[in-house]
Amino acid sequence: MAINCLRTVSKIPHLSNPKITVSHSLFFSSNSKPKRVFSPIRASMSYEKELAAAKKAASVAACLCQKVQQALLQSDVHSKSDKSPVTVADYGSQALVSFVLERELPSESFSLVAEEDSGDLRIDSGRETLERITTLVNDTLANSDSYNDANLTTEDVLRAIDNGKSEGGSCGRHWVLDPIDGTKGFLRGGQYAIALALLDEGKVVLGVLACPNLPLASISGENQRTSHDKIGCLFFAKLGAGTFMQPLDGSSPLKVHVSATENPEDASLFESYEAAHSLHGLSSTIAKKLGVKAPPVRIDSQAKYGALSRGDGEIYLRFPHKGYREKIWDHAAGCIVVTEAGGVVTDAVGNPLNFSKGRYLDLEAGIIVTNQKLMPSLLKAVKESLEEERASSL
Repeated sequence: MAINCLRTVSKIPHLSNPKITVSHSLFFSSNSKPKRVFSPIRASMSYEKELAAAKKAASVAACLCQKVQQALLQSDVHSKSDKSPVTVADYGSQALVSFVLERELPSESFSLVAEEDSGDLRIDSGRETLERITTLVNDTLANSDSYNDANLTTEDVLRAIDNGKSEGGSCGRHWVLDPIDGTKGFLRGGQYAIALALLDEGKVVLGVLACPNLPLASISGENQRTSHDKIGCLFFAKLGAGTFMQPLDGSSPLKVHVSATENPEDASLFESYEAAHSLHGLSSTIAKKLGVKAPPVRIDSQAKYGALSRGDGEIYLRFPHKGYREKIWDHAAGCIVVTEAGGVVTDAVGNPLNFSKGRYLDLEAGIIVTNQKLMPSLLKAVKESLEEERASSL
């Protein structure tokens, strides 16, 4: 389905998906020896229908988000109880994704683990915001090819938002959504992503990242970007089938792969834009131990995962401040987008991320992402840096 909400982009040549019946991933333990884990895929679990629905949902939501960002009003922003900014686009995006998935997959039980709930919209002070969200949702649906017959009420929107209250877990299927990953980037006109993944028995089996502000061309330091660069990327991955990128306008997809760089000195390192989201000092120490020469590239949201999946950089480090618990919607889609592109995503000691324990990830220190060749040296540098940090705090 083409969602023509972005500027025109040139076509990308199509590479067809290989038909694969067994997927494999490499994970690394602290002794730096890779372990290969095989996951059989039955023909009845190809997830083609679910992936098509996820791409439609993320693309429609991206249209709403882009419209709001282009005409951002001060009244669009208020605060949740944790003081992080939330916008009408957050709620509208979640409502749209929920609506589209239910419409496209009517015969399946529907479970959605998502960031937002409608509590603030149900009180008197939220009524005006709810009306604006409903109008935005209906305007977006009216301008789509597939859903222009829909007209949601405010109650429909509230129900769609509250579909996201599922706790997830290791049994059954659960959709995982961050309706706007990188809210602060969205507010300042930077990078953000609509991040949607599907868990089946606790495993991530597909993921979609809609990145409306990410250029189609590489964002690596070697490439000079201009205002004429085409923007708006949709990354998608399915277990055992690789990772693909296409323009958000629906043009043909291109299969992508992580960088093949082997020498850490040649690597480019991504980290969170906001210092409040990750320990930049620790990342700097790790980079020095590796011999990385280039300055870090700081980007909001899971757009980092998308950029790494196509080889724009080699390393992504995320070390949250003490006491912060990572949520599964902040990494589920990005994780499979990178791993299906040949990369590795682990915690700080080399364990694969576990998305089967509910809404939170129980991690060892942080998250590291790179290619298979750089992972052993990266793990060594991370281990040494963490040990030094602990020793200095005694």
